[in-house]
Parts: sequence; C-alpha cells; structure tokens
Amino acid sequence: MDPITALLHDVLEDIRPHDRGAPAGYIPELAAADPDRLALAVVGPRGRVRAVGDVTHEFTIQSISKPFVLALALADRGRDAVLRKVGVEPSGEPFNAISLEPGTGRPANPMVNAGAIATSALIPGDAVDDRMTRIVEGLSAFAGRSLWVDEQVYASESATGDRNRALAHLLRSHGIIEGSVEIAVETYFRQCSLLVTVRDLAVMSATLAFGGLNPVTGERVVSEAVARDVLSIMASCGMYDYSGEWLLRVGLPAKSGVSGGLLAVAPSQFGVAAFSPRLDQHGNSVRAIALLETLGERFGMHLLESHESVAVPAFTVEDTDQGRVLRLAGELGLAGTERVVAVLREIAEALPEGSEVIVDARDLARAHSAALVALRVEFEQMPHGIRLRE
Repeated sequence: MDPITALLHDVLEDIRPHDRGAPAGYIPELAAADPDRLALAVVGPRGRVRAVGDVTHEFTIQSISKPFVLALALADRGRDAVLRKVGVEPSGEPFNAISLEPGTGRPANPMVNAGAIATSALIPGDAVDDRMTRIVEGLSAFAGRSLWVDEQVYASESATGDRNRALAHLLRSHGIIEGSVEIAVETYFRQCSLLVTVRDLAVMSATLAFGGLNPVTGERVVSEAVARDVLSIMASCGMYDYSGEWLLRVGLPAKSGVSGGLLAVAPSQFGVAAFSPRLDQHGNSVRAIALLETLGERFGMHLLESHESVAVPAFTVEDTDQGRVLRLAGELGLAGTERVVAVLREIAEALPEGSEVIVDARDLARAHSAALVALRVEFEQMPHGIRLRE
C-alpha cells in the first residue's frame, strides 16, 4: 500500500465506527442498502486512482448526476439558455422543496430537484432514450468507463416519484419545461439510476478539478469554462440546506446523493469521493461528510486557506560533492508529492546504482505535514538512497 493510500485507509478506519443516520427510506430499493458500506477514493493530476474500503461496490448516482447533466446542458445549450430556465442562487430549502422564483417561475438552482428536472429537459432529444444516450455517454466520459442504468432502482424511483412529477408539471405551467413533462421526469429518474462506484465518482470529480479534462483517460469532456461554471454552482448549492456549513467546514465544491455518495473538488489538485448509505436529516451521507471533513483538516483542502499556486513546488536539480540535489521551493501539498516523486524517479534512473539523491526542502515556504509523510514513505520504497533535508 503506497503512503497516500495508507493515509486514506487510516482516515477511513477512524470514521468507520460512526453509526448515526440510516439509508434513504422513501425509495424502496435504497432503503434496502447495507448501511455499513464505506469507501473513499482520491484522483490526482497524473490520473492515479487511490481507493480504500468497498471500492468495487456499485450504487446509484442519484443527485450526484445533477452537476454533470448541468455540464452537458451548458455545453449543448450555452450558459444564457440554461440561465433562462434555472437560477443559480442557494435555496436554503430541502432538495425536494416545491418552490420557484417569483415572477420567472425558475427553480432556485440546478442542484435541487426542480432545477435538475428543468436541466434534464434541456438535453437535446425528442424521447427519453434520445436524451439518455447523451447523458449516459457524457457521464461515462466523466467517469472514464461505460455506465449503465440500474433498471430496478429506476422502476422504484418512477413508482414513488409523484412529488417530482408535481414539480415537473409546475415547471411546465411556468413555461420552464416546454416539451413533454413525462419525458422530462422519466429522463431525470433514469439519470439518477446510473450505477457508479466510489472510484467513478472520484474520477468524475477530478475531471471537473482539471477543467473538464479527464486525468485518467486524457479525454476533454467539457470546456474549462463549463467546468468553472459547474464548480461555482456546486460551491454554493451542492449540499442543499447544509451548503453554507459545508463551505465553512470543508470549503470545497461538492455534491451529495441520497444513495450515500458524496464527491468534492479541489480545483487543479484532485477529486475526492466517499460513500456510505447512512444519511442525515438533509439527505447527505453522515460518514461521507465525516471522511471529507477529516481529510480537509489533515491535508489543508479548504479553498480559502492560504495557498501558493496549487501546492506543487518549483524545483531545481544540481550536482554536488554529496550527490545530486533536488531543491524544492514554493509550497508542497499532498497533490504535489506525485510530481516530486515522478521527478525523483527520472533522476534516479539516470544515476549509477548506489548513488544518493538529496531532496532539499528547506526553502519551501510551506509544506503540509501529510505531504512530507507521504514523501518519506515513498523515498523508503525507491531503489536509490534518498535523503530529505527539512
């Protein structure tokens, strides 16, 4: 187990004993979920996926689909067309609130159900299958693998979705939905029923983190401008009526889903996702929130925390009587350790066996403790002798 994965494992085990909350009870298929499932994954700038816990367990994406379908709508229709149908203001209300903007009839934002249904209605297509082809292909590109719908969960969602149908009819009465209400709402039910793993969510999050470029596949999924717009809305609206406290405590754009998934985005650094079916009163996963809060505290993830660049240090290489020296400057964050290790491997491969490499970190303006721990353990696993000067 590499050092960063080991750190994730420690965080996971620290949170595992938490047993507050319960799976969503209003959708029969979700109510049957194993409440003890727990997983955590991180994807950095070089596309390496680190995951611990129930990493292969599949669950439905639910409301985490909302920012990604929004990204597709922005890409297909443009910002102005989307904003004519959906607002971008925090609602301060539950995700399923029946509440529209006075005068315009717009939903408050695309992260609540009314806004998500309106957004789904903007995806081109004359039938559910047409729209779902675009959605499945788009979200699969974000995830870096083919996704598919869990038909049992979809049937359960559709059978119990009268409140969402009511929202859709209300939107239709205000001219927000211009076509078939049934097509709009069934598209929404199906997009929420796509199966994902915690790894998928971390890759999707990382794709937003790196401006719409999937760091695992190298595919550009959406433009940087679209990714920026989506993250802006996630930052203020992604956690429903917990969004303000989330931004205070964790400080990252995020989105949760009632199946227990949660993803957060550290722009230009990494994407992170967690999964646990136990929900709080807001519909957010109790243990997933605890996982990301703990990661934030240990690794300095808050967007408004003072950072130089994106915590990837500048470096110079020189030969001395003591050996080859890699001098680091600037700031070293957890995401920057991958770059340092990659450079060290390139240096070490060009040196004779038994040569020593010195990493001089004394000129760093700032270094997160977790990054230094990760570097030390990485050095121990490398074939050449590595010394760290602090």
